[in-house]
Amino acid sequence: MTVRYDFTDRTAIVTGGAHGIGLAISRRLHRDGAAVAIWDMDKAAGEVAAAGLGERAVALAVDVTDYAAVEAALAATEAQLGPVSILCNNAGIAGPAMTSWEYALEDWHAVIDLDLNGVYYGCRAVVPGMIERGYGRIVNTASIAGKEGNPNAAAYSAAKAAVIGLTKSLGKETVGTGVLVNCVAPAAVETDIFKQITPAHIEMMRSKIPLGRFGTVDEVASIIAWLCSSECSFQTGAVFDVSGGRATY
Repeated sequence: MTVRYDFTDRTAIVTGGAHGIGLAISRRLHRDGAAVAIWDMDKAAGEVAAAGLGERAVALAVDVTDYAAVEAALAATEAQLGPVSILCNNAGIAGPAMTSWEYALEDWHAVIDLDLNGVYYGCRAVVPGMIERGYGRIVNTASIAGKEGNPNAAAYSAAKAAVIGLTKSLGKETVGTGVLVNCVAPAAVETDIFKQITPAHIEMMRSKIPLGRFGTVDEVASIIAWLCSSECSFQTGAVFDVSGGRATY
């Protein structure tokens, strides 16, 4: 039986919440009582996802690389659903697979802007309100690539390593406020992001997982749900691996 957490009277934002891991997070939090705002650039998919959740779910088309857009979306979310107490920063892209010296500068900036700056902007926007209310849970989606550095994925690896560093810094800064900040570091999980990756790169990632398979979106959403709950009370600035045995530290 799947564990249920009590998210009654909680409002959650899930970035990239219309697809893959983000959609699984949205479904899990909503199932356990949270009001959920799906922030996703894919407006149509976001609306379909929110409709599938039912009441107390909305979709907003948000470019998280634009801080003004993040602030406006936060205001709109709180006007519709109430004060935000949970933020899951999940939106991201893989970028092209090529060596660091061949990487096009525009691709580098696009990956860093979404996978790192988008996470920071979300945190920056919600933390003051969480601190004022004395409660908050932030969970950032990093990656095992942020620990190990995947070949031919320098921008993605660098961004995810930075997300881990940001999580640790913010987790220490919010100690004593009631706000806890953690991240998860999945190994490869089969989602639409695979469409951005070459078959050879996908097989390389599979070969590194001792369990011999990719993770599922629900497996990642399960640990994120716990990190979003009040039952998570002594964990902050921490990295939780969902790697099928790949992680070595």
